[in-house]
Amino acid sequence: MTDQTLNVLAIGGSLRKGSYNAAVLRALPDLAPVDMKITLGPPLAMPLYNADVQDSAGFPPEAQRLADAVRAAQGVIIVSPEYNFSVPGFLKNALDWVSRIPNQPFNGKPIALQSASGGPVGGARVQYHLRQIMVFLDALVFTRPEVFIGMASQKIDEAGNIHDETTKKFIRDQLAGFAGFVRRHG
Repeated sequence: MTDQTLNVLAIGGSLRKGSYNAAVLRALPDLAPVDMKITLGPPLAMPLYNADVQDSAGFPPEAQRLADAVRAAQGVIIVSPEYNFSVPGFLKNALDWVSRIPNQPFNGKPIALQSASGGPVGGARVQYHLRQIMVFLDALVFTRPEVFIGMASQKIDEAGNIHDETTKKFIRDQLAGFAGFVRRHG
């Protein structure tokens, strides 16, 4: 890693090891440009957000670890499935905790979004909702090119490997564009 290498954090929105989104998340380091180092984020398991708990006990260590990882990164990629047309509960909960941390870690942070699904839409609605959340957090969302992986079962094998070259190209193209975005805004 050189001084020119970008430090990017990748956060997963799926708990299932065999999920398409977890497969995409694991593939990111190998698909990244040579000037980008992608580190997988910490586990997001934390208690449900409750302001009373925050006021009495402070922030859970898991929320602080996520906040520290976001602060240390020059950019963040969120790869998430769509649950009920929206953000998976545990990911939303983690974002809710981190949104309350002083010196907001997402403020001004370049963010890229990716999603995969078994259906044709590719998780588009989760990305729209994540964009709304990121607006509240004053993050800078990278908008093009987008990565929506529809019909993922035809592109990702049972071992969790992306075998579809077009999908790999979409991801590589987004990561290359995101690298430039991070350099301009990070």
